[in-house]
Amino acid sequence: MTVRSMTGYGKAEKTTSGSKFTVEIRSLNSKQIDISLKTPQPYRMLEMEIRKLVTAAAIRGKLDVALTCESLAGNTSATFNDKAFKTYFNSISTAVRELGLNPDSQEFVSAILRLPEVLVQNNEELDPCETAAALDCCSEALHALDVFRLREGKALIDDIMNRIAAIELSLAAIAPYEKARIEKVRLSIRNELNKIELVSEIDNNRFEQELVYYIEKIDVTEEKVRLAQHCSFFRQTVDREAIPGRKLGFIAQEIGREINTIGAKANDADIQKIVVEMKDELEKIKEQLLNIL
Repeated sequence: MTVRSMTGYGKAEKTTSGSKFTVEIRSLNSKQIDISLKTPQPYRMLEMEIRKLVTAAAIRGKLDVALTCESLAGNTSATFNDKAFKTYFNSISTAVRELGLNPDSQEFVSAILRLPEVLVQNNEELDPCETAAALDCCSEALHALDVFRLREGKALIDDIMNRIAAIELSLAAIAPYEKARIEKVRLSIRNELNKIELVSEIDNNRFEQELVYYIEKIDVTEEKVRLAQHCSFFRQTVDREAIPGRKLGFIAQEIGREINTIGAKANDADIQKIVVEMKDELEKIKEQLLNIL
């Protein structure tokens, strides 16, 4: 069982002789793959390749991917944009002082230097080693994301399977009420006929035939069998498929149809209570499935 959550976080760092790369990836649930990618100017040429890596590894979800690069070499190919630096510094300093913080620290200056357009990279060809390191860092961050998703997925699916088990127990709990329900129906019809004083005119054999016909219409045996089969199929899908989220959603819809039909046919207060409990468990399952990959 390798169920993954769509929610996750992964981070990796990689250092070469001239640079330190950091990749952070955050993911949320989404019906499709939706990637928001931020890269330093010199590495924009890698965006298509990074997107391919993320798409292949993440499969589905809304993903925020950020690649940063810190130069470790004495020389740099970047040009300092003093106008952009001053604009950032003045604007941020005002806001920071209003919060009662100190904007004069080295960390504050370093943070501004990492903002867009402060250090403008000159158009020089990237070192192949640097390029490879950036892509390797992305791959490692994706691996960390996958580990996170697996851990979160296990917690989600454990909760879901407990709720499937609760539905199965509720289904079994219906049986004792079914025989009593038939007798209740017979007495109810008899009582109604008594009210209109037609009992003496009724052929008992015909009455029993009509009663059998009516009971067949409210019988829930087929629905119970199908509901049990859907729950079993749900378990098999979890065990056998690597990316079961969408299929589990479809199976949950079928489970809901059978539960609703049992409720519509029940004609019994005790069975209706059990149906309400099953519906409650199913709604919680559906909520959890929205986050299953």
